[in-house]
Amino acid sequence: MTYDCDVLVIGGGIVGLSTAYALTRTRPGTRVTVLEKEPGPARHQTGRNSGVIHSGIYYAPGSLKARFAVRGAAEMVKFCMEYDIPHAVTGKLIVATDRAELPRLHALVQRGRENGIPVRELGPAQIAEFEPQVSGIAGIHVGTTGVCDFTAVAARLAQASGADVRYGAEVTRIDRRPERGVAVRTADGTVLRARALVNCAGLHCDRVARLAGDDPGMRIVPFRGEYYDLARPELVRGLVYPVPDPDFPFLGVHLTRGVDGGVHIGPNAVPALAREGYAWSVLRPRDLAETLTWPGSRHIARRHWRYGAGELQRSLSRRAFTEAVRRLLPAVTEDDLRPAKAGVRAQAVLRDGTLVDDFLIRETPRTVHVLNAPSPAATASLPIGREVAGRVLRVLNGG
Repeated sequence: MTYDCDVLVIGGGIVGLSTAYALTRTRPGTRVTVLEKEPGPARHQTGRNSGVIHSGIYYAPGSLKARFAVRGAAEMVKFCMEYDIPHAVTGKLIVATDRAELPRLHALVQRGRENGIPVRELGPAQIAEFEPQVSGIAGIHVGTTGVCDFTAVAARLAQASGADVRYGAEVTRIDRRPERGVAVRTADGTVLRARALVNCAGLHCDRVARLAGDDPGMRIVPFRGEYYDLARPELVRGLVYPVPDPDFPFLGVHLTRGVDGGVHIGPNAVPALAREGYAWSVLRPRDLAETLTWPGSRHIARRHWRYGAGELQRSLSRRAFTEAVRRLLPAVTEDDLRPAKAGVRAQAVLRDGTLVDDFLIRETPRTVHVLNAPSPAATASLPIGREVAGRVLRVLNGG
C-alpha cells in the first residue's frame, strides 16, 4: 500500500494541531496531514471559549484533567512567551457568596493542594483587596491561572508543526484495514492513505469514530455557553469565579478580563439544538434527533431538570442572567451586558446519562480517538498532544 502520509489527524482545533506538533517534534520526519472542514483553525471550541489558562484546581487528583491541566498551564505560558502570543498570568478568585458553599470551597482548597497548586484562603476584606467591586463571604486566590489567545496558539501550532494542514477538507468516509492502514475520502473526492489515524474532531468525534467502524460507547451532547461583554470593564480587575457545583462539569457564570482588556461574562450551559448551534435560531434536525434519541440524554433530563431549568431561564432572560452575575458583582446592571459570541461544549455522555468528567482517549486498530476534550483541553493541549502522539507512534512501531 502506498501511503500519502504516516498519520492523518482529523480536526484542526488546538488538540488536533497540538498532536501534529507533538508528532513531528517527538519523531522528526514523521509525515502528518491534518484535515479540517472549516476554512481555518480553531473555529469551534478552541476559538469560542473564555481564553482562560486553567490552573487545574477543580479536577480530581490523579485524573488526566488534573495532571494535564497543571502541566499544561505552565507549558502554555512558556509557549506563548516563546512565540510572542498575547497572554497574562493574572491569578483568579473563587468566591463563595452563601454559607452553603463553604464546604465546597474548602474542598477546592484541599484539592488544589493535592494537585500541587498554590492556594491562598481569603476573607471578605482580602477579597476586596483583589476585587473591590466583588462581594463574597470567603474566597480563595489561585495564582497560576492566566489568560491567552488560544486561536493564535492554534495557528502557531499549525505552522510550527510542519504538518500539511488542509482546510475545507471535510471527511466523509473512512476505510480502515488493520493489517494495512487507513484511507480517508473528503467531500471533494480526495482520497488520502495513511498508516494511522487520529480523531480529534471535537463536536463530531463520535461520528468520526463510527465512520472508522468503531463504537465509541458515548454520544456528544452539545451544550451552548452564552457570553456577554461588560460595558464597564473597570468593575473587574482580573478573573472571578463562583464556587462550582461538583455534580456538573460546568464552572458557572464567571468574570474574565481577557488579553484584549475587555471583561467577558459567562457562560451558562443550555442544550444546543445543533452541534454547531451558537444561537437558538440554529437547529439541525439530524443533530437534535441524535441528542433526543440517545438514552443518556433522557437520563440527564430526569436527574437534572431543575438545574437545566435555571440555565434555560438565564438564557432566555437577560434580567435573570444579570441577577446571577450580581451575586458576585452587585454593581452590574442589565445595561452593562452586551451580547458576545457563544460557544458550544462537546460533552461526551454515556448511555446511562453519565457526563464524562475526564478526558477520554481510546485506541482501536490503527486509530486513536479523542472522545472527550472540553475545558480545560485548551490549557492542557500540549500534554494531550504528547499523550496522543505517543499512542500513535506505538501504532506506527507495530506496523
